[in-house]
Amino acid sequence: MTKNTKGIILAVASALAVSNVFIFSKAALKEVHLAQFGVYWFGLGIIWNLIFIFALKKHKKIALLNKSSFKALGLIAVLEMFATIFFFLAINTVDNPTIVSFLANINPFIITVLGFFLLKERFNLTEGFGMAITLIGAFIISFKGSVLGELFINGTQYVVLSGIIYAFSNIVAKKNIKKLDASFLAMSRLLLLFIASFGSMLYFNLSFELPKSAMINISIGSVLGPFFTATLGYLALKYIEISKASMISSVRSLFVLIGSFLFFGNIPGSIQLIGGTFTILGVILISMGKIRLKRNAAVKRQETGAKNQDIR
Repeated sequence: MTKNTKGIILAVASALAVSNVFIFSKAALKEVHLAQFGVYWFGLGIIWNLIFIFALKKHKKIALLNKSSFKALGLIAVLEMFATIFFFLAINTVDNPTIVSFLANINPFIITVLGFFLLKERFNLTEGFGMAITLIGAFIISFKGSVLGELFINGTQYVVLSGIIYAFSNIVAKKNIKKLDASFLAMSRLLLLFIASFGSMLYFNLSFELPKSAMINISIGSVLGPFFTATLGYLALKYIEISKASMISSVRSLFVLIGSFLFFGNIPGSIQLIGGTFTILGVILISMGKIRLKRNAAVKRQETGAKNQDIR
């Protein structure tokens, strides 16, 4: 199996896992406080990841990490913590998780914009067209009305904030993914999220007793989210580019749409479905543009190398 095939399979598996996160987290958050949810969701996630790390003896790799690796690990963990908090705030606020999934497709747009301003990366016409379509789609989905202060549905701000922070995290993770094990990245963010959730529970004086149905949803979701989604997502970046992973992950919206209908009987309005289709199409165009840009750069390098050989 080629590296590209491995990466695609891992990205698809991650997309399938994260689509279930939208469903099970929303079901649990209908019954419990966000802090209660976080303690058990991330606490169980820590247990699953520890079992995985020790079963595969990955804990022995910790001694091989240097100071720069720990700094990168800490930075990614902090960024992922805040991105995840805003993500679940969006899930908790917006009635239909499919809407959150559609809006989350702006992440590749944000990553491309940050890459342009921070890394001086260029984007071609295909990417630019995709970015415009994604932005239009997000506007269509979130537009609420014409009253000042109520232009967009509540929860949109959390998706945007999560996307911006996630974009920074993604860039740092991609640069360090070869020297940082995916399970360490997943574990570090879980530890911070658990501590934040536990502190919030104590602050709000919340009960540790949860309804049985909420615990079932949290237990299932904690395997699919904090464990499978995070680990598979980081592993995919080892084999394929962020652009390919983003393109594949956009299909999660279709999985969430089906799951939301089966679990909650929710179907977005026709306007929101059109906007969601726009965001998926935009992600695909952005990703195709990035892939084409990298291929052209590779061809130019080969041509330059061939010319240098001829000169010699």
